[in-house]
Amino acid sequence: MRKHKFVIGEYYHIYNRGVDKRETILDQHDLHRFLESMEEFNNIEPIGSIFELSFVKNKLGTPTTKLKKLVSIIAYCVNPNHFHFLITPLVEKGIEKFMQKIGGYTRYFNEKHKRNGALFQGKFKSKHIADNRYLLHLSAYINMNNRNSLGTPTTKLSKSSLEEYVQIENKKGICDTEIILGQFENKKEYLQFALESWKNIQERKKALEI
Repeated sequence: MRKHKFVIGEYYHIYNRGVDKRETILDQHDLHRFLESMEEFNNIEPIGSIFELSFVKNKLGTPTTKLKKLVSIIAYCVNPNHFHFLITPLVEKGIEKFMQKIGGYTRYFNEKHKRNGALFQGKFKSKHIADNRYLLHLSAYINMNNRNSLGTPTTKLSKSSLEEYVQIENKKGICDTEIILGQFENKKEYLQFALESWKNIQERKKALEI
């Protein structure tokens, strides 16, 4: 039983890791499949698999980006053994339905890598974001989660939404960045904020280890 109910318009940190801390992304195809699931399954249609999705697209005559979404993804980071989402539900039980669909990745992973059983540690974890300051710093924490204190990626088997926040071209991504970027003068200022926030987190971690 969760301590809080997911409320439309409120923001939440959703996260989980591989069971026994095992890796859940083993190659680039795994990473692509997880990211594809995040985008393609974020809609109210009862789609069973990415394979079936192609038929739904043909039937509706529209890409899934035009369908009504379950959640708004503000930021994300997919790492080899865990993931982080910053999201807000757009419909009733939007987060629960979205995460249930994402859970289909387990079947793909088990079939590909010839294993059985759970892939992630039970039900996903969640934390309600109660204030704007926390929201901003959490966006930085998630966007920088696969990088070192200098902002350099630590592995090729990971992907965060940082590029959507700092790229010069306004290419359409899977995140709704305006709630964060709208509070900064420009993308460069946000990047500086994210780097500083992430560096402070790393320094606090090191201090606790001493």
